[in-house]
Amino acid sequence: MSALDDLLHARTGPMTSDLVQRPGDFGLGLVPARLAPAGTAASICGFCSTGCSLKIHLNAGGEAINLSPDPDYPVNLGMACPKGWEALAPLAATDRLTTPLLRNPTSGKLEPVSWEIALAAFTENFRRIHRTHGGRALSFLSTGQIVMEEMALLGALAKFGMGMVDVDSNTRQCMATSHVAYKQSFGFDAPPFTYADFEESDALIFIGANPCIAHPIMWQRVMMNRRSPEIVVIDPRRTETALAATLHVPLRPKSDLTLLYGLARLLLDRGAIKQSYLDAHTENFPAFRAFLADFPIERIVADTGLPAATLHRIAEIIATRERVSFWWTMGVNQSHEATRTAQAIINLALMTGNIGRPGTGANSITGQCNAMGSRLFGNATSLLGGYDFANDAHRTHVANILGITPAAIPSEKSWAYDQIIDGIDTGAIKGLWVIATNTAHSWINQKRFPEIRQKLDFLVVQDMYATTETAQMADLVLPAAGWGEKEGILINSERRLGVVRKVSRAPGQALSDFAIFKLVAEAWGCGAMFREWTSPEAAFRILQKLSREQPCDFSGIQGYDHIQQQGGIQWPYPAPHVAASASEWSSSDTHRRLFADGKFFTPDERAIFLFDEPRPMPELPDADWPFLLNTGRGTSAQWHTGSRTNKSDVLRKLAPTSLYVEINPSDADRLGIAHNDRVAVRSRRGEAEAFAVVTPTVQPGQLFMPMHFAAVNLLTFPSFDPHSRQPSYKACAVAVSRLSGRHHG
Repeated sequence: MSALDDLLHARTGPMTSDLVQRPGDFGLGLVPARLAPAGTAASICGFCSTGCSLKIHLNAGGEAINLSPDPDYPVNLGMACPKGWEALAPLAATDRLTTPLLRNPTSGKLEPVSWEIALAAFTENFRRIHRTHGGRALSFLSTGQIVMEEMALLGALAKFGMGMVDVDSNTRQCMATSHVAYKQSFGFDAPPFTYADFEESDALIFIGANPCIAHPIMWQRVMMNRRSPEIVVIDPRRTETALAATLHVPLRPKSDLTLLYGLARLLLDRGAIKQSYLDAHTENFPAFRAFLADFPIERIVADTGLPAATLHRIAEIIATRERVSFWWTMGVNQSHEATRTAQAIINLALMTGNIGRPGTGANSITGQCNAMGSRLFGNATSLLGGYDFANDAHRTHVANILGITPAAIPSEKSWAYDQIIDGIDTGAIKGLWVIATNTAHSWINQKRFPEIRQKLDFLVVQDMYATTETAQMADLVLPAAGWGEKEGILINSERRLGVVRKVSRAPGQALSDFAIFKLVAEAWGCGAMFREWTSPEAAFRILQKLSREQPCDFSGIQGYDHIQQQGGIQWPYPAPHVAASASEWSSSDTHRRLFADGKFFTPDERAIFLFDEPRPMPELPDADWPFLLNTGRGTSAQWHTGSRTNKSDVLRKLAPTSLYVEINPSDADRLGIAHNDRVAVRSRRGEAEAFAVVTPTVQPGQLFMPMHFAAVNLLTFPSFDPHSRQPSYKACAVAVSRLSGRHHG
């Protein structure tokens, strides 16, 4: 019997709904992940990047029956947002995928098949493509929402075992900008903060961030601040966070880079810089100082639409408050000049010495629950552990740890997500494997994906549900376990490693992504390469070796139980004999920030000032398309494309079930649009029907639509930051007109 047969048919009988979780000899030495005993089990939430701990309440059989927030965890302190409270609901959805589905070439329908047939179809089609077109004709698009060990196994399997070169994840849609900005400025992708900084700042500057909705527990931490802080929100829209701020700065959309340079100029003119810090810990500031000569206040007023008094007030807050923290998320990251905008924030923190101290920092708030894990171990554009594919020494080092030949590791980084999509369009990519993401809904300029999907020879989708837009287009659908049905590590926004525990059995023949990747490795014939990857925790020990002496070193962690006992552990957490470099740390620390010693991860340990002249938006409003459309998160009860949150009766009651568009009252009056009227929003790429929400939260000439509805990405314009390749979802030109009838809901 082959190793693959051993895995599919354990000695205790044929495959069951709990294949890799029950005891048995699987031939591959696969270690089972067992349900917790009756009582409670702590597990990190699998929605956003906050990384809250939930106490899962279990019955006598070890199955989850309810949950409550963990009062002792240093992240959420007993709080949870609506998504966290409903985290178990998606597991019980009636449309869970329970068996592999293969498209019947005669009927054209997806039909249930065995795992043996599914794996044969996978390998036969992908091998045919590989033989005919080479490894670059195969690709995967993954996610920031599977555990770190699964991400690493997938990336290693695809690149080192199957010969793929160009792979990426939907982390590209939310966090690529921060990854690149930190890496270029600090020498490594290293968010410097801890959540305690929310409570310890004298001034918090939020740029393109709406934590009230997107990260509610982080916002609760802001509300726990007892230092009477100034809260400045820089956002074109009067968001929920802006309403709670001491100062809302409603700048013209996509003028934030100019604004940030203008603030730097004002601070320079005031003498409100820390020259001693700049001299000791940074480089290229003299060039930045000279660059700022072209940003007098008159230019900033003209470009941003803000009054000079507002600009001076922001500068005064930054100059006079002892502890200033700068926070950004998608309003910055999803832009045509996103990386330089993030670095303009970093520049402000550096020039004022607001980094490495309590309540300070240039702080990127991550999007997905494991986007940080994806950035470190997705093995897409960066080699496992933050190494460089193009560096011979790095490839040899990684190969030695993994016990493979360096020749198996590509010497070039992957194409980015948009380049992979273009590669499908040009015919360069023929086979695509989509894991735990919904590209047909979430990718920018959505109308294009169904069209180019027809150019693929074989599309595989691996998901919890066969009902997503992407799964419905697939040739093969593989049933995956979800959060709570497997174990592994998630890394949150503050670099904290947290453990996800198995508290429910996956339905039918659904398997953990880790087990599916092991099956594919065996079917492909490269299973021997991953013999030591016997369980997620065994894989974690391999990743610890890869992290050793890297800035993200977590080699000192003793295992999953150690992480839980400590209330999560922030990296770096090196083995005792390794210097902590940029951080002071001890096993008792619950909050640690980076760069307290002023040493960064560049070769000379200095942070670098980076900047470029601002560029106009690629698509500006005009007479035919007079409005500028912004998109973003709608409510704290919604998540991404809704494939999970829409499964909860509670969350559906807390959020709109129909697409809406926010429009300013002056524009609505001019166009004869009333509240709840049906309207059509059109761009050069498509049209979306919505109901009107007439509100002053948006400025005249601007519209806002929530990203959770598929039709929104029929409108968005496909522009990309040149450094991070992140899409600009936040600005495109549209028109709006009234349709007959009104919305009733």
